[in-house]
Amino acid sequence: MISSRTFTFRDKNLEPIWDKVRSGERLSKEDGLALFASDDLIGVGRMANEVARYKSGDAVYFVLNRKLEPTNVCVLSCKFCDFAVRADSEQAYEMTLDDMLSKLRPDLHEVHITAGLHPKWPWEFYIDMVREIKTQFPNVDVKAFTAVEIDYFSKKFKKSHEQVLRELQQAGLRTMPGGGAEVFSERVRKELFKQKIGARTWFEVHKTAHRMGIKSNVTMLYGHIETIEERIDHMLQVRDCQDETNGFLSFIPLAFQPGNTGIKTRNDFTSAIDDLKTIAVSRLMLDNVPHIKAYWVMLTAEVAAVALNFGADDMDGTVGEERIAHDAGAISPMELAKNKLISIIHESGKLPVERDVWYNPIELYPKKEWSVVSKMPYLNSVPFYQEFESHLNDIKIAPLIPSALGKFARDGVATAGPLSLRDFMTVSEDFERLDYGIAVKGKAHSVLLFSKYDWSELKGKRIGITADTSTSVELLRILLEKKHAISDYKFERMKRESFRNDYTQYDAVLLIGDEALRCAYSGGFAGFNLMYDLAEEWCSWKELPFVFAVWAVRKDAPEAVKNDIVRALEHSLKASTGHYAETGGEYGRLLGMSSSQVEHYLNTFRYRFSIDEHTAMAEFEMEYESLKNVERAFSLSADLQSV
Repeated sequence: MISSRTFTFRDKNLEPIWDKVRSGERLSKEDGLALFASDDLIGVGRMANEVARYKSGDAVYFVLNRKLEPTNVCVLSCKFCDFAVRADSEQAYEMTLDDMLSKLRPDLHEVHITAGLHPKWPWEFYIDMVREIKTQFPNVDVKAFTAVEIDYFSKKFKKSHEQVLRELQQAGLRTMPGGGAEVFSERVRKELFKQKIGARTWFEVHKTAHRMGIKSNVTMLYGHIETIEERIDHMLQVRDCQDETNGFLSFIPLAFQPGNTGIKTRNDFTSAIDDLKTIAVSRLMLDNVPHIKAYWVMLTAEVAAVALNFGADDMDGTVGEERIAHDAGAISPMELAKNKLISIIHESGKLPVERDVWYNPIELYPKKEWSVVSKMPYLNSVPFYQEFESHLNDIKIAPLIPSALGKFARDGVATAGPLSLRDFMTVSEDFERLDYGIAVKGKAHSVLLFSKYDWSELKGKRIGITADTSTSVELLRILLEKKHAISDYKFERMKRESFRNDYTQYDAVLLIGDEALRCAYSGGFAGFNLMYDLAEEWCSWKELPFVFAVWAVRKDAPEAVKNDIVRALEHSLKASTGHYAETGGEYGRLLGMSSSQVEHYLNTFRYRFSIDEHTAMAEFEMEYESLKNVERAFSLSADLQSV
């Protein structure tokens, strides 16, 4: 359940929509139209803010990035574009590879590349562009080329979309931007950019990218000649594609900048009201897209800051060198510094989270007076948070996978959360354990080893392991070496950033959490005929439950904070116990699980600890310590702790 809160709306038509939203029921086209028609902007915004908090807590993401636009020379002449010019124009420019590299710095995390469709550049130039950036700046991830550019490359160089993407991926492409189709309306396309690809080709390109493990964003250009119905239709097509591929990272509403296009709009720029409502409706309609971006370059920093309480949870980044929007008249500053972004997010009452291109958190920037509590983004943790936030004061919630929480706990940034048991062991001098956590006696259903071989045949085999947590990895190691007497094996850590890992290269694969659930409920992987539940393996061996995570709070945290956390946990567990189908319904639906499956899954866990769980934790620590001095295992554990 997204929220138990009840709101009083000025527009009574919003009440049934809120009932659907809070219960996790998907909104219809008619609901979307009603949201846009409503004059209760605050009511629409409050609903969107609740959904954003459910998904992202108090986190607002930003990235240290640089926008590169290598050329404005383009073979197309789209009415809405003031950026592109013909090759013989006085305004035409072309960047060399050295020009591009000179714009980058080692401390950046992302370079965002889009440009005009140049009539003469060879294919090798684009490959060299990506490869050189990755060679010279290995820590900078490349987000590059819209679907329009990919389709242009395909036609010009006589390659399939997949061939184009594969060669770029091999050169270093990691994700794709979401522009190109502007708004998925054939009527608008024919009037404003008839030379450009339409929705069908745009989705073909992105679906191909998603199948290859290349995640992408998706935009919507609004505020020109499109109708409100066309905006909603655009969102519904995005939602359908996301149901199919789960490949979109974020949705980005882009306010149209009229510039000198001659396109007649109601006003020179979209109003702040229209911007905020579009952000909010996007968050409410797109239940399966993780993030909604308030792109400050087009919205202005002031409107983007307000949008952080209207459903947006991302501000993009420092950008720099952005020309397309500014050539069209965007009035935002050309670059917002990192400290300015942090200040804007603070002023909105939100927690700044510096991220990478896949939304993995790199650093948290809370105010000094704030405490940061982790919200574990897995279905098995949902019961902790049902009534959690309403019982906290000066505490900010951040969605952190176990390995990220472990890092921020060691760094002294995280105050409390359900720490992976292995991570708790490393910070136990600074954290005190609470009698809450995630334990199971029997099957956990979400800590699974998919294998081509029986346990006895895993000697010498390659095992792909999750990067999300070290506890499950150490459990697997203990089971291999102590229960099954297998010491000759090779662990290889899989990257989180690719959501389409090539599992076929391994002899066995360890997955945890929601990814394990997805795979289990979809029948596993072709070629991996065996599926072992690690919790069940431990419980049958030790006749004890297994503890995956334990709630812990910093010993130096104020007593009021500790009391608030315990009170919030108790209220949440009481509210969710006996109502797991409802509590986890929205989360489960996005994983493809029925209400009965969600209820059965959550009922397997123990969330309050007794002597059995404390005994089990001591037993795990003893087994871990007995293998600690094995050189290969110790090196692996140290490596995992840095994830």
